[in-house]
Amino acid sequence: MTPRLVVRAITKDEHLGFLTSRDSASFLQTPAWARVKAEWQAESLGWFRPDTGELAGVGLVLFRQLPKVKRYLAYLPEGPVIDWEDDELAPWLDPLAAHLKGKGAFGVRMGPPVVTRTWDAATIKAGLADESVRRLTELTPSHRNPAGARVVAELRRLGWLPQSVDDGFAAGQPQHNFWLRLTDAEGAALSGEQVLKLMNQQWRRNIKKATKEGVEVARIAGTEVDDADLAAFHELYVHTAGRDGFTPRPLSYFRTMLTSLGAEDPGRITLWLARHEGDLVAATISIRVGTHAWYSYGASSTEKREVRGSNAVQWAMISDALAAGARIYDLRGITDTVNAEDPHAGLIQFKVGTGGEAVEYAGEWDLPLRKSLYRAFQWYLRRRG
Repeated sequence: MTPRLVVRAITKDEHLGFLTSRDSASFLQTPAWARVKAEWQAESLGWFRPDTGELAGVGLVLFRQLPKVKRYLAYLPEGPVIDWEDDELAPWLDPLAAHLKGKGAFGVRMGPPVVTRTWDAATIKAGLADESVRRLTELTPSHRNPAGARVVAELRRLGWLPQSVDDGFAAGQPQHNFWLRLTDAEGAALSGEQVLKLMNQQWRRNIKKATKEGVEVARIAGTEVDDADLAAFHELYVHTAGRDGFTPRPLSYFRTMLTSLGAEDPGRITLWLARHEGDLVAATISIRVGTHAWYSYGASSTEKREVRGSNAVQWAMISDALAAGARIYDLRGITDTVNAEDPHAGLIQFKVGTGGEAVEYAGEWDLPLRKSLYRAFQWYLRRRG
């Protein structure tokens, strides 16, 4: 019997051409992301219908080699870009597994870009105010996605293994994100005034205050960012990392990210710098693929917090996403805590002020291809901490 779909390597141009034909896809599945993750080997894959030759799906695969062994973990972050609403996933995933096993993969990890549940701002606020509720998942969702539930059930049936979640974050990419929808229930674009009305009073007040205080936000396309502007962003980012207790990425990472994604599409990535009387008070990086825009990295000064530079730069990015026709402004990962005493709660409290919603993805899933090596890999990860 002729298979419904065949998987083979494709060129970067074929890969990008397919993504351009779609409404959107994760920036982690663009060909340019392979250049950002230069420490991984990479391959662009295509799903073809053998009867017509039609390219029906694509995926960016990153290969991480096991220490001292020429075997690899094949990783598709927030991908692949296939028809996840198909009633049968085996015709999509079986040829993927066979291809990657032939490339020396001992296991496959992927993050289906499929939403399972959402919680609106009012529900989250109620959870934050309720001392008996500690986790987002303890709250009744505002919406359940039947297609997402079906994907989860089908992956289990096909032998894929869900990866552990720690405080709402999966093994690689966050399972819970925060979205601000830029369209109404009928899909019509919202105006800037309508988006502002979604926000809570504090957010609207802070945006107005930033304007009154004279905060100025500069927008710089990725390929036009000079060394001085990038260095200013990175210095503030390192300052933020020290204050908030996370490990910062090196300056070279952001240079590669800006140049690689910017070269793929002039509107793909942007650096934003918010200044008050010449002082850099906030800085961010945004990314857009089609109708989906992401707030990717952010930094803010401990000084001059009263001028509300973080709100000013967020409003500039949201306004830019609206002007570009984006339907979703994605504030990226959150933990699933709604315990007001948890130090992570501040993150969701800041984001919920936009009037958006918490979104749960299907999470990341593994398929062991060589079970002994996969078990050794799991042991290695546990030892590494």
